[in-house]
Amino acid sequence: MGVGVAACGADSARRGRTVVYASGADLQSINPLLTVHPLAKQVQRYVLLTTLVRYDSALVPQPYLARAWSWSADQKTLTFRLRTDVRWHDGVPTTARDVAWTMNAAGDAVTGYSRLNDFADVAFANATNDSTVVIRFNRPQDRLPDVFTDLAILPAHLLESVPHDRLRGAAWNERPVGNGPFRFVAHEANRRWVFTANPDFPAALGGPPSLERFIVVVVDEPTTKLAALAAGEIDCAGIQPAHAAFVRQHPNLRVIDYPLIFPYGIVFNTRLPPFDDPRLRLAVALALDRKEIVDGYVYGFGTVADGPVPPGAPGYVAVRPVPTDPDSARRLLGGRRIPFELLTVGSGEAPLEQLIQARLARVGFDVSIRQLELTAFLNRVNARRHDFQGAVLGTPGDPGLSYLATLADIAGARMPADPARAQRVFRDSLPVAFLYHARGVQGMNARVRGVRMDVRGELPTVAGWRIEP
Repeated sequence: MGVGVAACGADSARRGRTVVYASGADLQSINPLLTVHPLAKQVQRYVLLTTLVRYDSALVPQPYLARAWSWSADQKTLTFRLRTDVRWHDGVPTTARDVAWTMNAAGDAVTGYSRLNDFADVAFANATNDSTVVIRFNRPQDRLPDVFTDLAILPAHLLESVPHDRLRGAAWNERPVGNGPFRFVAHEANRRWVFTANPDFPAALGGPPSLERFIVVVVDEPTTKLAALAAGEIDCAGIQPAHAAFVRQHPNLRVIDYPLIFPYGIVFNTRLPPFDDPRLRLAVALALDRKEIVDGYVYGFGTVADGPVPPGAPGYVAVRPVPTDPDSARRLLGGRRIPFELLTVGSGEAPLEQLIQARLARVGFDVSIRQLELTAFLNRVNARRHDFQGAVLGTPGDPGLSYLATLADIAGARMPADPARAQRVFRDSLPVAFLYHARGVQGMNARVRGVRMDVRGELPTVAGWRIEP
Protein backbone atom coordinates (compact mmCIF):
# COMPACT_ATOMS: atom_id res chain seq x y z
CA MET A 1 0.00 0.00 0.00
CA GLY A 2 3.03 2.26 0.18
CA VAL A 3 2.14 3.78 3.54
CA GLY A 4 3.67 1.37 6.03
CA VAL A 5 0.42 -0.44 6.74
CA ALA A 6 1.30 -3.74 5.17
CA ALA A 7 4.53 -3.85 7.17
CA CYS A 8 2.44 -4.14 10.30
CA GLY A 9 0.92 -7.40 9.05
CA ALA A 10 -2.11 -7.95 6.85
CA ASP A 11 -3.59 -10.37 9.36
CA SER A 12 -4.74 -8.35 12.37
CA ALA A 13 -4.45 -11.40 14.64
CA ARG A 14 -0.69 -11.56 14.04
CA ARG A 15 -0.25 -8.08 15.47
CA GLY A 16 -1.21 -9.24 18.93
CA ARG A 17 -1.55 -6.29 21.28
CA THR A 18 -0.60 -3.73 18.65
CA VAL A 19 -3.24 -1.32 17.34
CA VAL A 20 -2.73 0.37 13.98
CA TYR A 21 -4.62 3.64 13.67
CA ALA A 22 -4.96 5.41 10.32
CA SER A 23 -4.53 9.15 9.96
CA GLY A 24 -5.30 11.07 6.79
CA ALA A 25 -2.00 12.97 7.02
CA ASP A 26 1.21 13.02 9.00
CA LEU A 27 0.87 14.52 12.47
CA GLN A 28 2.52 17.81 11.38
CA SER A 29 4.46 18.04 14.65
CA ILE A 30 4.50 16.08 17.88
CA ASN A 31 5.29 19.31 19.76
CA PRO A 32 2.06 20.70 21.32
CA LEU A 33 3.37 24.26 20.98
CA LEU A 34 3.64 23.93 17.22
CA THR A 35 0.70 21.96 15.84
CA VAL A 36 -2.95 22.51 14.99
CA HIS A 37 -3.45 18.99 13.58
CA PRO A 38 -6.44 17.56 15.53
CA LEU A 39 -5.12 13.99 15.81
CA ALA A 40 -1.63 15.21 16.71
CA LYS A 41 -3.07 17.14 19.63
CA GLN A 42 -4.81 14.00 20.87
CA VAL A 43 -1.63 11.93 20.52
CA GLN A 44 0.14 14.56 22.58
CA ARG A 45 -2.52 14.65 25.32
CA TYR A 46 -3.40 10.97 25.59
CA VAL A 47 -0.43 8.98 24.23
CA LEU A 48 3.00 10.61 24.61
CA LEU A 49 2.54 13.41 27.15
CA THR A 50 0.31 14.55 30.01
CA THR A 51 -1.74 17.68 30.63
CA LEU A 52 -2.23 19.38 33.97
CA VAL A 53 -5.95 18.63 33.93
CA ARG A 54 -8.14 16.47 31.72
CA TYR A 55 -11.84 16.39 30.97
CA ASP A 56 -14.02 13.43 31.79
CA SER A 57 -16.72 12.40 29.32
CA ALA A 58 -19.08 15.01 30.80
CA LEU A 59 -16.45 17.73 30.22
CA VAL A 60 -15.81 18.19 33.93
CA PRO A 61 -12.11 18.97 34.65
CA GLN A 62 -10.38 16.18 36.59
CA PRO A 63 -6.90 16.00 38.16
CA TYR A 64 -4.15 14.49 36.07
CA LEU A 65 -0.54 15.72 36.24
CA ALA A 66 -1.92 18.29 38.68
CA ARG A 67 -3.37 16.37 41.63
CA ALA A 68 -5.19 19.50 42.86
CA TRP A 69 -5.60 23.21 42.22
CA SER A 70 -6.93 26.23 44.08
CA TRP A 71 -7.78 29.89 43.43
CA SER A 72 -6.93 32.95 45.44
CA ALA A 73 -9.78 34.98 46.91
CA ASP A 74 -9.57 37.51 44.06
CA GLN A 75 -9.67 34.73 41.39
CA LYS A 76 -6.44 36.07 39.89
CA THR A 77 -3.95 33.49 41.19
CA LEU A 78 -4.20 29.79 40.34
CA THR A 79 -2.03 27.31 42.22
CA PHE A 80 -1.44 23.79 40.86
CA ARG A 81 -0.15 21.02 43.13
CA LEU A 82 1.60 18.42 41.00
CA ARG A 83 2.01 14.68 41.31
CA THR A 84 5.54 13.63 42.23
CA ASP A 85 5.52 10.13 40.72
CA VAL A 86 5.51 11.03 37.00
CA ARG A 87 8.82 10.70 35.18
CA TRP A 88 9.99 11.58 31.72
CA HIS A 89 10.79 8.54 29.65
CA ASP A 90 14.52 9.20 30.14
CA GLY A 91 14.05 8.79 33.90
CA VAL A 92 14.09 12.48 34.91
CA PRO A 93 11.22 13.48 37.24
CA THR A 94 8.46 15.70 35.85
CA THR A 95 8.38 18.84 37.99
CA ALA A 96 6.89 22.31 38.22
CA ARG A 97 9.87 23.60 36.24
CA ASP A 98 8.51 21.75 33.19
CA VAL A 99 5.05 23.23 33.65
CA ALA A 100 6.29 26.78 34.09
CA TRP A 101 8.59 26.51 31.06
CA THR A 102 5.77 25.15 28.88
CA MET A 103 3.32 27.86 29.97
CA ASN A 104 5.81 30.68 29.45
CA ALA A 105 6.81 29.33 26.03
CA ALA A 106 3.14 29.10 25.01
CA GLY A 107 2.58 32.69 26.10
CA ASP A 108 5.50 34.04 24.08
CA ALA A 109 4.26 35.27 20.68
CA VAL A 110 7.47 34.25 18.90
CA THR A 111 6.78 30.59 19.70
CA GLY A 112 3.74 30.52 17.44
CA TYR A 113 1.43 28.57 19.74
CA SER A 114 -1.99 28.42 18.08
CA ARG A 115 -3.85 29.27 21.30
CA LEU A 116 -1.75 32.30 22.20
CA ASN A 117 -4.94 34.26 22.89
CA ASP A 118 -5.62 31.97 25.84
CA PHE A 119 -2.55 33.41 27.53
CA ALA A 120 -3.50 37.05 27.01
CA ASP A 121 -4.53 37.38 30.67
CA VAL A 122 -1.56 35.43 32.09
CA ALA A 123 0.95 37.70 33.83
CA PHE A 124 3.41 34.95 34.77
CA ALA A 125 3.81 31.25 35.58
CA ASN A 126 6.32 30.39 38.29
CA ALA A 127 7.51 27.16 39.90
CA THR A 128 7.68 27.85 43.64
CA ASN A 129 9.02 24.35 44.33
CA ASP A 130 9.24 21.04 42.46
CA SER A 131 5.55 20.27 42.91
CA THR A 132 3.90 23.71 42.93
CA VAL A 133 3.13 26.04 40.04
CA VAL A 134 1.61 29.48 40.53
CA ILE A 135 -0.09 31.21 37.62
CA ARG A 136 -1.02 34.87 38.00
CA PHE A 137 -3.65 36.48 35.79
CA ASN A 138 -4.10 40.15 35.00
CA ARG A 139 -7.81 40.00 35.78
CA PRO A 140 -10.15 37.67 37.71
CA GLN A 141 -11.07 34.40 36.02
CA ASP A 142 -14.53 32.91 36.29
CA ARG A 143 -13.45 29.31 35.72
CA LEU A 144 -10.47 27.06 35.10
CA PRO A 145 -9.18 28.02 31.63
CA ASP A 146 -9.77 25.28 29.09
CA VAL A 147 -6.22 25.60 27.75
CA PHE A 148 -4.90 23.71 30.79
CA THR A 149 -6.76 20.62 29.57
CA ASP A 150 -5.37 21.06 26.06
CA LEU A 151 -1.71 22.02 26.31
CA ALA A 152 0.48 19.00 27.04
CA ILE A 153 3.50 19.67 29.25
CA LEU A 154 6.98 19.49 27.72
CA PRO A 155 10.37 18.57 29.29
CA ALA A 156 12.23 21.74 30.24
CA HIS A 157 15.54 19.92 30.69
CA LEU A 158 15.51 19.01 26.97
CA LEU A 159 14.02 22.19 25.50
CA GLU A 160 14.82 25.22 27.67
CA SER A 161 18.14 25.82 25.89
CA VAL A 162 16.29 26.30 22.58
CA PRO A 163 15.14 29.90 21.89
CA HIS A 164 11.38 30.05 21.56
CA ASP A 165 11.58 31.27 17.97
CA ARG A 166 13.69 28.21 17.05
CA LEU A 167 11.53 25.51 18.63
CA ARG A 168 10.41 24.29 15.21
CA GLY A 169 13.96 23.09 14.65
CA ALA A 170 14.43 21.46 18.08
CA ALA A 171 15.93 17.95 18.08
CA TRP A 172 13.19 16.90 20.51
CA ASN A 173 10.60 17.19 17.74
CA GLU A 174 12.28 14.34 15.84
CA ARG A 175 12.91 12.06 18.82
CA PRO A 176 10.49 13.20 21.51
CA VAL A 177 10.83 12.16 25.13
CA GLY A 178 7.45 12.15 26.83
CA ASN A 179 5.99 11.27 30.23
CA GLY A 180 2.67 9.71 29.16
CA PRO A 181 1.35 6.14 28.98
CA PHE A 182 3.22 5.42 25.72
CA ARG A 183 6.83 6.03 24.73
CA PHE A 184 8.04 7.20 21.35
CA VAL A 185 9.83 4.55 19.27
CA ALA A 186 10.09 5.76 15.69
CA HIS A 187 8.80 8.20 13.09
CA GLU A 188 8.98 7.74 9.32
CA ALA A 189 7.86 10.99 7.70
CA ASN A 190 4.52 10.70 5.94
CA ARG A 191 4.37 6.99 6.80
CA ARG A 192 3.99 6.24 10.50
CA TRP A 193 4.56 7.04 14.16
CA VAL A 194 5.31 4.14 16.52
CA PHE A 195 4.73 4.21 20.28
CA THR A 196 5.22 1.47 22.86
CA ALA A 197 3.65 1.01 26.30
CA ASN A 198 5.36 2.82 29.18
CA PRO A 199 5.78 0.15 31.91
CA ASP A 200 6.47 2.83 34.54
CA PHE A 201 3.33 4.91 34.08
CA PRO A 202 1.86 5.51 37.57
CA ALA A 203 -0.95 3.21 38.67
CA ALA A 204 -2.88 6.21 40.04
CA LEU A 205 -3.08 7.57 36.48
CA GLY A 206 -4.19 4.26 35.01
CA GLY A 207 -0.93 2.35 35.02
CA PRO A 208 0.79 0.88 31.96
CA PRO A 209 -1.47 0.50 28.92
CA SER A 210 -2.91 -2.88 27.98
CA LEU A 211 -1.63 -2.44 24.41
CA GLU A 212 2.00 -3.21 23.66
CA ARG A 213 2.21 -0.77 20.77
CA PHE A 214 0.14 2.00 19.25
CA ILE A 215 1.00 2.89 15.65
CA VAL A 216 -0.33 5.82 13.65
CA VAL A 217 -0.03 5.22 9.90
CA VAL A 218 -0.66 7.77 7.17
CA VAL A 219 -3.33 6.79 4.64
CA ASP A 220 -4.64 9.78 2.74
CA GLU A 221 -7.04 8.14 0.28
CA PRO A 222 -10.47 7.29 1.77
CA THR A 223 -10.96 4.25 -0.47
CA THR A 224 -7.48 2.94 0.35
CA LYS A 225 -8.18 3.45 4.03
CA LEU A 226 -11.48 1.57 3.74
CA ALA A 227 -9.84 -1.33 1.90
CA ALA A 228 -7.08 -1.57 4.51
CA LEU A 229 -9.67 -1.58 7.29
CA ALA A 230 -11.67 -4.36 5.64
CA ALA A 231 -8.51 -6.39 4.99
CA GLY A 232 -7.41 -6.19 8.63
CA GLU A 233 -4.29 -4.19 7.79
CA ILE A 234 -5.39 -1.36 10.10
CA ASP A 235 -7.55 -1.48 13.20
CA CYS A 236 -9.14 1.94 13.26
CA ALA A 237 -9.79 4.69 10.74
CA GLY A 238 -12.00 7.68 10.22
CA ILE A 239 -14.43 6.81 7.44
CA GLN A 240 -16.67 8.79 5.16
CA PRO A 241 -20.34 8.71 6.18
CA ALA A 242 -21.17 7.12 2.82
CA HIS A 243 -19.01 4.10 3.81
CA ALA A 244 -20.68 3.49 7.20
CA ALA A 245 -23.22 1.01 5.81
CA PHE A 246 -20.45 -1.08 4.22
CA VAL A 247 -18.46 -1.17 7.46
CA ARG A 248 -21.51 -2.20 9.47
CA GLN A 249 -22.03 -5.20 7.20
CA HIS A 250 -18.46 -6.47 7.68
CA PRO A 251 -18.33 -9.27 10.31
CA ASN A 252 -15.05 -8.07 11.83
CA LEU A 253 -15.77 -4.35 11.92
CA ARG A 254 -18.01 -1.93 13.76
CA VAL A 255 -18.90 1.72 13.35
CA ILE A 256 -18.39 4.16 16.19
CA ASP A 257 -20.09 7.53 15.85
CA TYR A 258 -19.91 10.22 18.50
CA PRO A 259 -20.56 13.93 19.04
CA LEU A 260 -17.88 16.49 18.34
CA ILE A 261 -17.34 20.21 18.56
CA PHE A 262 -16.30 20.38 14.93
CA PRO A 263 -18.06 22.93 12.70
CA TYR A 264 -17.55 22.76 8.93
CA GLY A 265 -17.88 25.80 6.76
CA ILE A 266 -16.51 27.92 3.96
CA VAL A 267 -14.00 30.30 5.55
CA PHE A 268 -13.59 33.56 3.65
CA ASN A 269 -10.36 35.49 3.58
CA THR A 270 -11.88 38.88 4.38
CA ARG A 271 -8.53 40.61 3.79
CA LEU A 272 -8.66 40.03 0.03
CA PRO A 273 -11.13 40.37 -2.87
CA PRO A 274 -13.72 39.16 -3.49
CA PHE A 275 -14.67 38.39 0.11
CA ASP A 276 -13.59 41.69 1.59
CA ASP A 277 -17.12 42.61 0.41
CA PRO A 278 -19.64 41.39 3.05
CA ARG A 279 -22.40 41.29 0.42
CA LEU A 280 -20.56 38.53 -1.44
CA ARG A 281 -20.08 36.54 1.76
CA LEU A 282 -23.81 36.78 2.38
CA ALA A 283 -24.51 35.74 -1.23
CA VAL A 284 -22.52 32.52 -0.76
CA ALA A 285 -24.38 31.72 2.46
CA LEU A 286 -27.77 32.38 0.84
CA ALA A 287 -26.97 30.19 -2.16
CA LEU A 288 -26.26 27.03 -0.16
CA ASP A 289 -28.79 24.47 1.08
CA ARG A 290 -27.20 23.17 4.27
CA LYS A 291 -29.89 20.55 4.89
CA GLU A 292 -29.14 19.15 1.45
CA ILE A 293 -25.50 18.83 2.52
CA VAL A 294 -26.37 17.10 5.81
CA ASP A 295 -28.75 14.66 4.12
CA GLY A 296 -26.82 14.00 0.92
CA TYR A 297 -23.18 14.34 1.92
CA VAL A 298 -22.85 13.42 5.60
CA TYR A 299 -25.77 10.98 5.52
CA GLY A 300 -27.19 12.34 8.73
CA PHE A 301 -23.89 12.13 10.66
CA GLY A 302 -24.17 15.82 11.46
CA THR A 303 -26.58 18.69 11.91
CA VAL A 304 -27.14 21.96 10.07
CA ALA A 305 -24.85 24.68 11.41
CA ASP A 306 -26.23 28.15 12.04
CA GLY A 307 -23.03 29.26 13.76
CA PRO A 308 -19.67 28.01 15.03
CA VAL A 309 -20.95 26.32 18.22
CA PRO A 310 -23.21 23.25 18.10
CA PRO A 311 -26.41 23.28 20.21
CA GLY A 312 -25.77 21.55 23.51
CA ALA A 313 -22.11 22.56 23.68
CA PRO A 314 -21.01 24.72 26.62
CA GLY A 315 -21.58 28.39 25.84
CA TYR A 316 -23.88 27.88 22.84
CA VAL A 317 -25.88 30.95 21.82
CA ALA A 318 -28.83 30.60 19.43
CA VAL A 319 -28.60 32.99 16.48
CA ARG A 320 -30.94 33.78 13.61
CA PRO A 321 -30.11 31.33 10.78
CA VAL A 322 -29.23 32.38 7.26
CA PRO A 323 -31.99 31.04 4.99
CA THR A 324 -31.47 29.26 1.68
CA ASP A 325 -32.42 31.97 -0.82
CA PRO A 326 -30.70 31.76 -4.24
CA ASP A 327 -32.79 34.61 -5.67
CA SER A 328 -31.51 37.02 -3.01
CA ALA A 329 -27.98 35.76 -3.68
CA ARG A 330 -28.34 36.61 -7.38
CA ARG A 331 -29.58 40.09 -6.56
CA LEU A 332 -26.55 40.71 -4.38
CA LEU A 333 -24.28 39.81 -7.31
CA GLY A 334 -26.23 42.12 -9.62
CA GLY A 335 -25.65 40.02 -12.73
CA ARG A 336 -21.88 39.78 -12.22
CA ARG A 337 -19.85 36.56 -12.50
CA ILE A 338 -17.50 36.36 -9.50
CA PRO A 339 -14.56 33.93 -9.81
CA PHE A 340 -12.71 32.55 -6.80
CA GLU A 341 -10.57 29.58 -5.79
CA LEU A 342 -11.90 27.22 -3.14
CA LEU A 343 -9.21 25.35 -1.21
CA THR A 344 -10.00 21.97 0.23
CA VAL A 345 -8.26 18.89 1.64
CA GLY A 346 -8.08 15.73 -0.45
CA SER A 347 -7.09 14.18 -3.74
CA GLY A 348 -10.28 12.45 -4.82
CA GLU A 349 -13.68 13.33 -6.16
CA ALA A 350 -14.49 16.08 -3.62
CA PRO A 351 -18.29 15.57 -3.65
CA LEU A 352 -18.97 18.30 -1.07
CA GLU A 353 -16.92 20.85 -2.97
CA GLN A 354 -18.57 19.89 -6.25
CA LEU A 355 -21.98 20.35 -4.64
CA ILE A 356 -20.91 23.79 -3.39
CA GLN A 357 -19.48 24.62 -6.80
CA ALA A 358 -22.76 23.72 -8.55
CA ARG A 359 -24.96 25.67 -6.14
CA LEU A 360 -22.78 28.76 -6.33
CA ALA A 361 -22.59 28.62 -10.14
CA ARG A 362 -26.36 29.00 -10.27
CA VAL A 363 -26.21 32.41 -8.60
CA GLY A 364 -23.14 33.82 -10.34
CA PHE A 365 -19.97 32.44 -8.72
CA ASP A 366 -17.35 30.67 -10.85
CA VAL A 367 -15.62 28.38 -8.37
CA SER A 368 -12.37 26.57 -9.12
CA ILE A 369 -11.64 23.77 -6.66
CA ARG A 370 -8.04 23.34 -5.48
CA GLN A 371 -7.39 20.14 -3.53
CA LEU A 372 -4.33 19.94 -1.28
CA GLU A 373 -2.80 17.45 1.11
CA LEU A 374 -3.65 18.39 4.70
CA THR A 375 -0.25 19.80 5.69
CA ALA A 376 -0.08 21.94 2.54
CA PHE A 377 -3.66 23.08 3.14
CA LEU A 378 -2.92 24.10 6.72
CA ASN A 379 0.24 25.92 5.63
CA ARG A 380 -1.79 28.07 3.27
CA VAL A 381 -4.82 28.59 5.47
CA ASN A 382 -3.35 28.80 8.98
CA ALA A 383 0.04 30.31 8.20
CA ARG A 384 0.56 34.01 8.76
CA ARG A 385 0.46 34.65 5.02
CA HIS A 386 -3.21 33.42 4.77
CA ASP A 387 -2.84 32.54 1.10
CA PHE A 388 -6.42 31.75 0.07
CA GLN A 389 -9.72 33.30 -1.01
CA GLY A 390 -12.13 30.70 0.33
CA ALA A 391 -11.52 27.33 2.03
CA VAL A 392 -13.70 24.43 3.12
CA LEU A 393 -12.53 23.95 6.66
CA GLY A 394 -13.46 21.71 9.55
CA THR A 395 -12.45 23.34 12.82
CA PRO A 396 -11.67 21.20 15.89
CA GLY A 397 -13.34 22.94 18.81
CA ASP A 398 -12.81 23.02 22.55
CA PRO A 399 -15.28 23.39 25.43
CA GLY A 400 -13.77 26.76 26.31
CA LEU A 401 -14.63 28.01 22.79
CA SER A 402 -11.15 29.45 22.25
CA TYR A 403 -11.34 28.12 18.70
CA LEU A 404 -13.64 31.03 17.86
CA ALA A 405 -10.64 33.37 18.02
CA THR A 406 -8.54 31.00 15.90
CA LEU A 407 -11.27 30.75 13.27
CA ALA A 408 -11.72 34.53 13.21
CA ASP A 409 -7.96 34.99 12.78
CA ILE A 410 -7.92 32.68 9.76
CA ALA A 411 -10.71 34.72 8.20
CA GLY A 412 -9.12 38.05 9.13
CA ALA A 413 -12.11 39.08 11.24
CA ARG A 414 -12.15 40.98 14.52
CA MET A 415 -14.01 39.20 17.28
CA PRO A 416 -14.84 40.16 20.85
CA ALA A 417 -13.23 38.02 23.52
CA ASP A 418 -16.60 37.09 24.98
CA PRO A 419 -17.76 33.87 23.24
CA ALA A 420 -21.45 34.83 23.39
CA ARG A 421 -20.81 38.15 21.65
CA ALA A 422 -18.44 36.48 19.19
CA GLN A 423 -21.15 34.06 18.06
CA ARG A 424 -23.42 37.00 17.24
CA VAL A 425 -20.63 38.73 15.31
CA PHE A 426 -20.01 35.56 13.31
CA ARG A 427 -23.69 35.66 12.33
CA ASP A 428 -23.78 39.36 11.50
CA SER A 429 -20.50 39.72 9.57
CA LEU A 430 -20.31 36.18 8.12
CA PRO A 431 -16.54 35.61 7.94
CA VAL A 432 -17.57 31.95 7.63
CA ALA A 433 -20.54 30.41 5.83
CA PHE A 434 -21.18 27.56 8.25
CA LEU A 435 -22.45 24.33 6.73
CA TYR A 436 -22.80 21.59 9.35
CA HIS A 437 -21.67 20.34 12.73
CA ALA A 438 -19.94 17.03 12.17
CA ARG A 439 -20.23 13.82 14.14
CA GLY A 440 -17.19 11.61 14.32
CA VAL A 441 -17.43 8.39 12.32
CA GLN A 442 -14.80 5.69 12.81
CA GLY A 443 -14.48 2.13 11.57
CA MET A 444 -12.99 -0.15 14.23
CA ASN A 445 -11.80 -3.75 14.17
CA ALA A 446 -13.95 -5.72 16.61
CA ARG A 447 -10.85 -7.22 18.25
CA VAL A 448 -10.13 -3.86 19.89
CA ARG A 449 -12.19 -3.40 23.05
CA GLY A 450 -12.50 -0.76 25.75
CA VAL A 451 -12.86 1.99 23.15
CA ARG A 452 -14.88 5.08 23.97
CA MET A 453 -15.00 8.04 21.63
CA ASP A 454 -16.90 11.16 22.57
CA VAL A 455 -16.81 14.93 22.40
CA ARG A 456 -13.17 14.83 23.59
CA GLY A 457 -12.14 12.97 20.44
CA GLU A 458 -10.99 9.52 19.38
CA LEU A 459 -8.15 8.78 21.83
CA PRO A 460 -9.11 9.81 25.40
CA THR A 461 -9.40 6.14 26.46
CA VAL A 462 -6.53 4.75 24.34
CA ALA A 463 -4.48 3.78 27.41
CA GLY A 464 -7.34 1.43 28.35
CA TRP A 465 -7.84 -0.16 24.94
CA ARG A 466 -7.33 -3.90 24.94
CA ILE A 467 -7.22 -6.74 22.43
CA GLU A 468 -9.58 -9.70 22.49
CA PRO A 469 -9.14 -12.56 20.01
